[in-house]
Order: sequence, then structure tokens, then C-alpha cells
Amino acid sequence: MFANSPAVELRRVSRSYGSAVRALDDVSLSCPAGSWTVVMGPSGSGKSTLLHCAAGLDRVSGGQVLLAGRDVTAASDDVLTDLRRRRIGFVFQSFNLISSLTAEQNVVLPLKLAGVRVPRSQVRAVLAGVGLGERAHHRPRELSGGQQQRVAIARAMISQPAVLFADEPTGALDSRSARMVLDLLRNMVAGAGQSIVMVTHDPAVAASADAVVFLADGRIVDRLERATTREVADRLATLEG
Repeated sequence: MFANSPAVELRRVSRSYGSAVRALDDVSLSCPAGSWTVVMGPSGSGKSTLLHCAAGLDRVSGGQVLLAGRDVTAASDDVLTDLRRRRIGFVFQSFNLISSLTAEQNVVLPLKLAGVRVPRSQVRAVLAGVGLGERAHHRPRELSGGQQQRVAIARAMISQPAVLFADEPTGALDSRSARMVLDLLRNMVAGAGQSIVMVTHDPAVAASADAVVFLADGRIVDRLERATTREVADRLATLEG
């Protein structure tokens, strides 16, 4: 799908809020298709801003943002909305599930709101893919935190997005549930060629990724490939110290 272009590319992107705050400062980043990239840095370094700009949730002040080779920097709100519904998946620390809906109904809700009909067999297949094939009719209160996060991942994947963006997706989970979610994401990259861009503060989580990008004061200051937990932790410590 992305043979000739990165899944996500930022070209000299900046993002300012008013005249005093420059959250991103001349950031260039290329995330290869079929790869898992993690973004780390101290609090206030610009991690979430980078994620939101890359995903089209926030407008850049300067530079370009490309998704699957398509320049979306100046795309209209309607185009961005359609892109988010059909080509981009989102997973956050808060699961954002509707408590009155079943797992199956939560998974299909975004596409239903967009007027897209999805065969039940496809919904069941996606739930089975995250290990919840037998939980389709369970509501969030009947699921553990890890299971709820996997429902959220299934919801993000139902439209077969070009890129999955994740903001601290394991932050609210216990270590066992977090490991299951990380294994699921790794299998998506290795088995299905999925592209993932994730923000996390946890070096152990970051060590699961193909590459770790470090931000400080709105700038990229380092990048590690296939790093260990210790290597990630040591590099992060130098930025937070």
C-alpha cells in the first residue's frame, strides 16, 4: 500500500500557540510504512502536539504533513474528518467506550455515524483478531481494562486504517494487560504490515517499537532503532535530568 511513500511524514513542522508558546519547532520526521515508531520526551516537550499534528487533529503553523504520501497540511475540515474516519485509527489511554453499547456496537459505531455499513462478520473478525471473539455482546463494565483497550483497538482497526495513532494506550493498564496490548500491536506490524505512531512515557513500552524518537523543547534531539529498555531509559534520563 505504501511501497513508494512513508506512512507518516513531517517536513519542517512547527506549531505555535499565541506568541509565547512554540510547541513544535522545525520538526522533520519520517515513519516508514509497516513500522512502529514511538515518540518520547519530558513533560511539555511536544509529544502529544506532534501526534495530533501528524494525525490531522491539530493544524500546523508551518511546514508540511503527509499521510501515505498525501499532503494534508491545508486539507479542509471535511477532508480531514473523512480521513480520520476511513484512513486513520486512534487509540488513547482512556478507552472512550460507550457504556451502554456492547463491544460489537462500540467497534462499529464510528463507521455507523459516518453512514458506512459494515458486515457483522467483519466486526466479529476484527474482535477475534484482538482475542475477543467470544466477548462481542459484553458491555464495557463486563470487561477488564485490558479487554476494553483491545475493544478500542478493534474499533480503530475496523476501517483498515493506513496509520494507527496511539497516545499512552497502556498507561491505564496493569503490567499483564499492557503486555497483551503490546503483543497485539507488535503482531499488527509484523503480521499485517500495520503502521503505528505512539506516544508513551514508559521505556519498556518503547522498547517494543522499531524506532524511538526523542523530543525536547519541541525539537527532535535523538532517534534510536531497536533499542533496549535500558537504552531508552538512559537516553530519556539525560533529557529529564
